[in-house]
Amino acid sequence: MINLLFFGRLGDLAKGIPTTIEANTPDEIRQLLAADHPRLAAELFQPQVLVSVNQAITDWDQQLSDGSEVAFLPPVTGG
Repeated sequence: MINLLFFGRLGDLAKGIPTTIEANTPDEIRQLLAADHPRLAAELFQPQVLVSVNQAITDWDQQLSDGSEVAFLPPVTGG
């Protein structure tokens, strides 16, 4: 099982989504979520959203293994 984390506004959109999923890549996770959670999926497909696997920013096609932690990070602004 892959552990999911959603930060910022993505966390608001992910309310009620299970915290674990079976998938081989972060992109596959996006695809799986798109069917049941279109608003969240629309945000995840934005080019400025980053994905982290086991606390390291990576590509969407990164291979996952059982127990991996996948975090989705929206753009951050501040002042």
